[in-house]
Amino acid sequence: MSKVLVVIDMQKDFITGALRNEEGIAIVPYVKEKIEAAKAAGNTIIFTRDTHGDDYMETEEGANLPVPHCIKGTEGWQIIPELNADENADYIIDKETFGSKELAELMAENEDNIDEVEFIGVCTDICVISNVLLTKAMIPNKKIYVDAKGCAGVTPAAHATALEAMKACHIKIEN
Repeated sequence: MSKVLVVIDMQKDFITGALRNEEGIAIVPYVKEKIEAAKAAGNTIIFTRDTHGDDYMETEEGANLPVPHCIKGTEGWQIIPELNADENADYIIDKETFGSKELAELMAENEDNIDEVEFIGVCTDICVISNVLLTKAMIPNKKIYVDAKGCAGVTPAAHATALEAMKACHIKIEN
């Protein structure tokens, strides 16, 4: 697990579905290349999936973002097929909120075997930043970085703001 690639929430609902995002669509070929390169290098690949229940609209998130999305088992919950997650993933982690406690704990449990962790995916300003900062908190002395070309925010401005916030927290941003 010396090098880990974490692919955040590249699901149909965020790319072409309920929360369709043109910036997300634009990064798909690059994200696919990153995954293929990581696989060829023998790196560990972790995908996360935003995962909500049928009661989404009754949750705190649903009250603030009243667009049902990534409901477990639906088409929109699936990772986009271009990324071939079933074959490429060493782990697929379902997360009920922006950041994944399970992902952060997996990093901490394997800290001695990790040299660096790279993040790509959507949305830079919500789930990417949340998982990056949780990971940094759990393994503070490891190289953690974000490939900005492999991420997309809700808007280009939100993407840029999130990258600056992560940079301020000593996360290396690669362009």
